[in-house]
Amino acid sequence: MSKTLGFIGSGNVGGILARLAVAAGLDVVLSNSRGPESLADLGPRARAATPAEAAEAGDLVVVSIPLSAYEKIPAQPLAGKIVIDTLNYYPERDGRIAELDANELTSSELVQRHLADSRVVKAANNIVSSQLFSLARPSGAPDHSAMPIAGDDAAAKAEVVELLDLLGYDAVDIGTLADSWRSEPGTPVYCKPYFGEVPKDVSLDKTMEWIFQAPGVPTPADRVRELTATVVRPAGGSFSIADWR
Repeated sequence: MSKTLGFIGSGNVGGILARLAVAAGLDVVLSNSRGPESLADLGPRARAATPAEAAEAGDLVVVSIPLSAYEKIPAQPLAGKIVIDTLNYYPERDGRIAELDANELTSSELVQRHLADSRVVKAANNIVSSQLFSLARPSGAPDHSAMPIAGDDAAAKAEVVELLDLLGYDAVDIGTLADSWRSEPGTPVYCKPYFGEVPKDVSLDKTMEWIFQAPGVPTPADRVRELTATVVRPAGGSFSIADWR
């Protein structure tokens, strides 16, 4: 793959995906809400830009921002492009969104409605950044982990599968954007399979600290299929750290 990846948002997940892309030999264009001068230097294959410039430059564009800011994603320069949606709905951060609380839409359908002329694919939303980095493996490695993807365009999903393989992951197609709730917060495949069981002697208030220090547990495609096949849809945005205990 000799494509340029654009990044709208380059914090935890976006920043790690950018590092993996550079390590895989891809060119990346990074942006965030604070401006190009705030971005880390990832070497000669990466350059900083505004969100609109990153959208324009990317053959594929990763969006990794709070869901509450989804309407600020520049739609026009993304027309016709594949947009990789890593967003999750957290009401305590994003505020209440009635359509999501009522399960009338998934968060990815909300993003697709805003980006009506783009091809949105949900991916990399169900793994914390520390394991996203530590579990990446070369293509064909016996301990390859997988992550679910969802989208309405088969060709777009095929390109994202190819990209994820390059970045170190297998992909499990869980259906359309309407099905993408199967990897949302509160579902069995959301984060916990990748960090494993939290030790009993780790207190609730230290759980996140332990998770971000954990090396991670390889989670193969068969396990991801199993976890996403029979899941019950959670209430919109329903999730707490206690769910990981």
